[in-house]
Amino acid sequence: MPLNYSRKLTGKVRTAGANRHLGLVLAFVAGAINAGGFLAVQQYTSHMTGIVSSMADSLALGTIDIALAGLGALLCFACGAACSAILVNYSRQHQLHSEYALPLMLEAVLLLCFGLLGARLADIDGLFVSVTVMLLSFIMGLQNAVVTKLSNAEIRTTHVTGIVTDIGIELGKSVYRNSDRFVGAARVVVNRDRLLLLSMLLLAFFVGGIAGALGFKHVGYGATVPLALMLVALASVPIVDDVAQMMRRDKA
Repeated sequence: MPLNYSRKLTGKVRTAGANRHLGLVLAFVAGAINAGGFLAVQQYTSHMTGIVSSMADSLALGTIDIALAGLGALLCFACGAACSAILVNYSRQHQLHSEYALPLMLEAVLLLCFGLLGARLADIDGLFVSVTVMLLSFIMGLQNAVVTKLSNAEIRTTHVTGIVTDIGIELGKSVYRNSDRFVGAARVVVNRDRLLLLSMLLLAFFVGGIAGALGFKHVGYGATVPLALMLVALASVPIVDDVAQMMRRDKA
């Protein structure tokens, strides 16, 4: 991967094009983790709406263990998002190049752990759920938060409900018939660039889901290793830039 391209995608200087490209890559990764993770743990770890609904149903039906399992996944997702915010804000205060690369590198390391140790982690109980579920939920929260931060909440990679909602809004605008009777009223105009981006994000998540499911079916937990290595390639250049900058300061 060209160094400048990696620096453009995950560096602290952001452009709309870089956000779009990184969003598509991470939507693919999220789809692969979510679908492959389901085959591993029989639970979608990015779908917090479903998890909260399942918790409510379980409490109403008296199945407290299932409700606690949902709570564990929910807390881990929130902790992942909080960890991402801490890393980004720390990097901003210290003027590092890797404010967005650090959370992605952490995600890559955790994915490697899942790929290499997933079978063993599945048998270890954590916070009401297995360590595998905790790990995947943490990863999903981590990733969703970093994309939200770098795009000012314009791009989400794990929140497909929001993506489809925004697609529906833009489609509604596209078929809306503006009337000339209301003088001075703002015209309703579809944002075609945004509609295309949202559609591409949805497609990337879907294709990633297919790849993740097929990968886990034929390879097992190790199917996440290529995803982790891809994230390492994306995040490494800004981190190396920071290390080089620190070394120059020490020599000065």
